[in-house]
Order: sequence, then structure tokens, then C-alpha cells
Amino acid sequence: MSDPDTGDIAVERPSGPSATQPVVTRLAATVERLRKQVQQAQATADGRALIEMAKGVLVERLRCGPAEAANQLDILSEQAGVTALELAAELVNQAAQDKVSAAVGEFLLSTATPDESTTVVRLRTAESGLLAAGDTQRVAESVLEHAVAPLGATAVAIWSAGTDSSLTLAGFAGISAHEAERWRYVPPGVATPARQAMVRRDAQWIEDLSLSGLPSIGDRSGGRAAIPVAAGGKLLGVLEICWPRPIELQPTQIHRQMEALAELCAHTLESDLAAVWAAHRQDVAELVRLADGLFDPCLVMVPHLDEQGALADFRIHHVNTCFVDLAGRPRGLIQGSLLLEMYPMAGTEGQLFERIEHVFATGDTYRADRVMLTELVDQIPLTVAAALSISRHGDAVLVVWRVEDQAARLAALLQHAQRLGRVGGFEENAATSEITWSDQIFALYGLAAGADPIPLAELPGHVHDADTDAVRRFLRTLLRYRRPASTACRLIRSDGVTRHIRIIAEPALDSAGHLLAIRGAYQDVSAQHWTEIALSATRDRLTDTEAHAAEQSHLARQLQQAIMPDTQPSTDAFGLRIAVRYRPTEQEHLVGGDWYDTLVLPTKEILVSVGDITGHGITAATGMVVLRNALRGLAATGAGPGQMMAWLNLVAHHLTDSIFATAICGLYDPQTRILRWARAGHLPPVLIRDGEASCLPEIGGMILGAVAEATYEEGEIQLEPDDTLLLYTDGLIERRDRELDHCVERLLTVSAEFTGTLDDRLDHLLDSSDADTDDDTCVVGIQVGTSQGPPGGGSKS
Repeated sequence: MSDPDTGDIAVERPSGPSATQPVVTRLAATVERLRKQVQQAQATADGRALIEMAKGVLVERLRCGPAEAANQLDILSEQAGVTALELAAELVNQAAQDKVSAAVGEFLLSTATPDESTTVVRLRTAESGLLAAGDTQRVAESVLEHAVAPLGATAVAIWSAGTDSSLTLAGFAGISAHEAERWRYVPPGVATPARQAMVRRDAQWIEDLSLSGLPSIGDRSGGRAAIPVAAGGKLLGVLEICWPRPIELQPTQIHRQMEALAELCAHTLESDLAAVWAAHRQDVAELVRLADGLFDPCLVMVPHLDEQGALADFRIHHVNTCFVDLAGRPRGLIQGSLLLEMYPMAGTEGQLFERIEHVFATGDTYRADRVMLTELVDQIPLTVAAALSISRHGDAVLVVWRVEDQAARLAALLQHAQRLGRVGGFEENAATSEITWSDQIFALYGLAAGADPIPLAELPGHVHDADTDAVRRFLRTLLRYRRPASTACRLIRSDGVTRHIRIIAEPALDSAGHLLAIRGAYQDVSAQHWTEIALSATRDRLTDTEAHAAEQSHLARQLQQAIMPDTQPSTDAFGLRIAVRYRPTEQEHLVGGDWYDTLVLPTKEILVSVGDITGHGITAATGMVVLRNALRGLAATGAGPGQMMAWLNLVAHHLTDSIFATAICGLYDPQTRILRWARAGHLPPVLIRDGEASCLPEIGGMILGAVAEATYEEGEIQLEPDDTLLLYTDGLIERRDRELDHCVERLLTVSAEFTGTLDDRLDHLLDSSDADTDDDTCVVGIQVGTSQGPPGGGSKS
């Protein structure tokens, strides 16, 4: 339609929601098209420097102009079926052969993936972007986009090292501006991945930052890589790369790629710091003036680089007037020379050069109160102790050392030795009668430090009367015969205190034999004297105690052997064979209280008992006699085993002096072959039947003497012909390194395996025992005969 007033063509626009949809679609398409154009322009701009370098290579090799080189690059890329950017990267790789090329080559050989050309382009594009960038911020963006983003990284930070070892954020990518502002400056000494890379001077790969405990820029989790950036032996900063998730151990090729990127970052950081270092170079003159004002030997050193720009040595730029060469050479020879030329031993491991290199690289100040420095003097290694300080000032290093004064150190050690040994020295001049005392002698005499010293000739008037003759003999030998002499005496001070002293002295003579002086030393041995007296008294008491203990042990042994011989013949009673073995401890002072007893009662029952008194010595032996005889008397009452144990507990608790014991007793009826038994904390008997061994059930019963009133359960077992029952004490089986249950299991095994007579069985148990407690051992064996014997028999004990 046309407007009747203006004649313009009016476009009628639809209204409503459906009318706005085509407009939004067209705007979105326009935004997407412009975004792709911007990305393409950025890629073209990043690759332009790389293409220009490749054109330069073709100009040099083909001897052609720039236009012809550009035409040849297009023709060659079309023939090879690759883009011009990929071909440019390949040409630059072949021409450069630098660290980036080596990293790319190794990476491609190891992976052999179809994207080899992409890796080449990525690294070379990053290189061209870094070289073309005008600031570190653009460098960080180029590294992230072209080099590490394809590896899964999401952020990059480039740190610049300050002269005080601090870190300043020089460039970042993939990190918010707020986070970058928070980490703008990291003071010296704050532990971060970048700081660790600086201190260790090596790349730090962290699988998961959240597990390392180190704070850092960006997310607090995920993998990190911090690669130091260095040039000319000096650390310029750190390249830190961030991954959003934990990373695995990376191959060597990836490490080489990251080191190549760090080397490229060094160019930018070096240019950024050029002005800073230039300002510091003028401080060398100030540093020289500072060194000249110090009273300690100082060296001002500057780095010496090789042809490749790497640190090779340090040149001694200046030495101050207080400097003393370790080898005694003049200052003029040292100044201006290289450190390793003048001090070759400084280059050995752990020596001076290594410390200076670390300080120069990291900026950390080194200080030690005492280090050992080694140098060649007339081709002989000389080691001296010195206090050492090393600090970096701009492009120079200040080394301050103070060689230890050996004479002063020895004098200090001598003073400490005199104080600890309570020794004081003196000298008497024979010509002038001048007397010199050390402080220790004034204190020994009880005099003030400014008092008049007492001449040696007056010493007899200051000692105990009993020591006067000995002191006079000492003086006669020293003054008349002029020979070295010594003596010990008791010095009586003016305040009445007696000190035990030792004096040693010698005369100083001239060539003609005339006396010049007397030199010697006093030593206060009072503490030693009283210690010897106390030790002598203690030794006498110990001798008496040992004699008394030996007598007690001898009596206990005699008592034990009188009541219970080591071995007695086996006996038979009513078809029951009984054998006993007793082995006392080998150590006299450990005589124990083990006992055994067998007795035929008037009722024709047979009493069998075994017990063990706690402790050793005469007390245990007498306690054993009391309980053994008491049990015999109680058995005559006709009571059962449980009742007898209850009465025996009363005896142990009330009628003895704190006796504690374990025991087991049994009553065997020959008519029924039934054994009734009770125990008081003792190990249960072992039954051997038909080649098998087992313990009788553990019935209740408390240790004897523990409480006033106690009840004891009774057990009952029907014995069969050829059954063998063993009653024993713990000395047969107990070991310190084994639980008691395991010891009992071993006894059961040994008992079941043996076949032979009852006497041989008991001998075998003693011979095969591996117990290590060195305690008394008692074993009682009873064996039921194949036929019941007639009533009768006697008492056996």
C-alpha cells in the first residue's frame, strides 16, 4: 500500500505474539553469524604472526620476495591438503628446532593420533601469540586458548617474582576479576603451589589441590601445575595452570610442553622486569658502599652467564677492606675473578656456590651461625667454621662471612671445662711474688674476687691438722726439689666450711735451672668425696643384704628339699600307680612354694594334692609347709574335697602371714574308681584315655587366702583301667610370649602322642617342656591298673 499524502510505500506489520517470532529468529541468526566472524578474526590474528614467520622462512630458502613466498605457501598447502596455518607451523618447526619443536616432536611420536597437525598448530600458534603480545595479560589468554584448553585446563595464572621473593599476579585467564584482585599480591613465605615451584626450582604437579592443603588462586579443587619461569639462572616467576578436576600422572611429553610454554612466558616477564632490574643495577654501587661500611668480610658478586645465557658462575665484583682470604691471597687477586676459579671447592655439593645460586634464583636470604667452608691451601683441603649470610640485592649478591676465632673458642671451651670440673688455675711469680688466681680459686677459699690471694707456702696453715704433713711434703717436692707434685687435702675456709681439694703444680725454670714461677691448679673434689663415702656405705649395706638373702634362699632350699625331694620312686596302692617329679628353679633366690602330696586315708581313699604358693624365698617355703600339713590334717576328718578347700582357705587367710596360693586336691575311691576333686584357682587335671588327652571341666573355686569365706565346687569322674591323670603346676607349661590356653593345648598334644610307662611319661614331660619362666615345676601322675587291687596299703608322701 502507498501513503496518499507522501507517496511512500507503507509496510503493514502483523501484530500479536506470532508477529514478533520472525524478528527474534533473525536477530539470533545475526548474533551467531557475527560471533563466528569474531572468532575467525581472532584465529586469523593469532595465526598471522605464525604465517609471517613461515613466509620469512620461504623468502630465505627460495631467495624470493614476500609476495612470491605468500603465493608459494598457498600452493604448497593446497598440494599437501592442509591449511596454510598448519603448513606454516610445520615450516617453522623445521627451521627453528627449539624447545617447543622438541616438545611437539616427542609428543607426536608418543601419541601418534590423527590430530598431530592440531598439536603443532596449537603450540606454534601459542608461541606466535606470546611473541606478538604486548603484555603478560594477553600472553595468559593466548596460553589458555591455544595451548592448555585442549588439554582440559580452564584457567592460567602468570606470577611475577619480586626482589623480596614475593609473587605478583602479572596475567590471568579463566579467572574472575574479583578472584584476581584477591590474589594480586602474595607476600614472601606464604605456601602456595607457585611458591613451592619457586623454592624447589622445579615444576610442581598436584593431582588434587583440595588434598594438598595449599591455598591458591581459582577453584580450591582440581589439578594444578606450577612451572617456574627462569632466565639467566634467575627465577622470573611461575606459570600456573588449573584443571577443574583431579588429574592423573602426566607423561613426560606433557611436562615438556608445559616447560616450553614457561620458556616462552620468560620473554614477556623478562621484558616487563627489564625496567625494574635496570633500576636495581644502579644499586650495585650502593651495595659496594654498604659492604665497605661493614666490619665483617664481605663479597659483592654478580652473575656470570655462558654463551646460551645460562648461569655458569659468579664474578667477585668487590671485596671490602675487612675481607680475609681463606688461602691468604691478596684482595687484589680475588676482586674481579670468578668464584669457582678462586674457590674451586665451593662448587662441591652442599658448599658455597650451591647456596649462592639458590639465593640468586629465589631471592630467599640465607643465614647460618655456623657452617663449614672448605678450600684448598697448598693443594691441601682446609675446613674452617664460619658464620655465613647471603642475600640478593637486585642483580647482585652480598656474601658476608665471619671466620670463627679458634683461639677465642678454645678459651671459652676451657672456661666451661673449668667450671664443670670445678678446677681453677694459679701462677706465682718467683721474682716479684705476684700471684694470679682464676675466679674458681677465690670461690674455693671463700674469698671475694678482689681479695689478696694466699701464697702457696702458707697452705699448711689453711688445711686440716691431719693433712699438714702431706701438704708440706708436696711443697718440699715442688719448691726444694723443683719437681712436679700433687696432693689431696681438706681445706678449712675462714667461715669454717671444709672443702676436699686436690692440688697439682709444676715449677717453671729457666735454662740455668733457676725458679721463675709456679703454675698449677686446684680442683674441688668435695662432691666426689662425699659420693664415694655414700657409695662405700651403700656397698656395705648391699653386701649385708646379699649375704642375708643368700642365707634365706639356702634355708628355703633346704626346707623344700627336706619335705619334697626332687624325685622319689613310684608307688602302688589298691591298683593305683602313683609317680611324682619335682624340678626346683635353677636360681637360688627364686626358691618357690610348689608342693605335692599323696596319702592313703583310714577310709581306704587316696588323697592326691598339688599346690603353688605365690612369691619366692623363705616366706613361700614356710607357707608351703603350713598349707601342705594343714591339708593332711583336714583330710583325716572324712570331709570331701570342696569342704577341705574351704577350710584350707580359712587357714591361708587367718592363720598365715598374707599367703596366697592355688591348689587342687582329689579323693580316689579304689572300690568304685571314682575320683572326687576340687580346685582353688589351679589348672584342672589332664585325663589321658585311649590315646587322647583332655582337661577335666573347670569347676568354680577362688584362690586360697584372697577372702575370708569361700565355697568350692566338687567335680567327679569315673576312671577306667589304663586311664592316666596328670596334676601339675604352671612351671611345666607357662611361657612369657604365649597365652596360657595355647600352653595347655601344647601339653595335651605332647601327652596324647606319648606311649610308655608312667615314670617315662613324667620324665618326657619335663624334658620336652619349653617353659621359660624359671619357676618350680611339679607333676603328679596316677594311673589306674588293669585289675582292682585288694584293700589295704599304706601312707605314701
